[in-house]
Amino acid sequence: MNYWLMKSEPDEFSIDDLKTRKTEPWSGVRNYQARNHMRAMRKGDEVLFYHSSCEVPGVVGIATVGTEAHPDPTQFDPKSDYFDAKSSHAEPRWSLVDVKFKRKLKRTITLTELKDRSELKDFALVQRGNRLSVLPVTKAQWDFILSLEQ
Repeated sequence: MNYWLMKSEPDEFSIDDLKTRKTEPWSGVRNYQARNHMRAMRKGDEVLFYHSSCEVPGVVGIATVGTEAHPDPTQFDPKSDYFDAKSSHAEPRWSLVDVKFKRKLKRTITLTELKDRSELKDFALVQRGNRLSVLPVTKAQWDFILSLEQ
């Protein structure tokens, strides 16, 4: 099993939206490194759901990866904000995974808290300049972050 963090702006798609929908295709990722992380995901991997670009950014829930990576259909739709004219069905550039709701955390574990913990000094999320929307999380980081929920 692998562990990941996926960011979403809550005014676009929140943990409550995922709870309501139960499963959601994680479409629209247009960064090659984030895409490659999704391509490395396996069904059953666990995900920290993170609210970004909001008043209190932080980890708000847990999801699971519901599918292996497959082509993101938005890249082929000229009406989509995520359309990519250089992508083809034969060689799609962009992938997505389906993400399944598992649970909301009892409280938001804020970015400030995460940055203040020496145990997470190597965690990609707290590194200066890291803006990826999909990040790997080690088992030790995963366990430590969830220990902060109490």
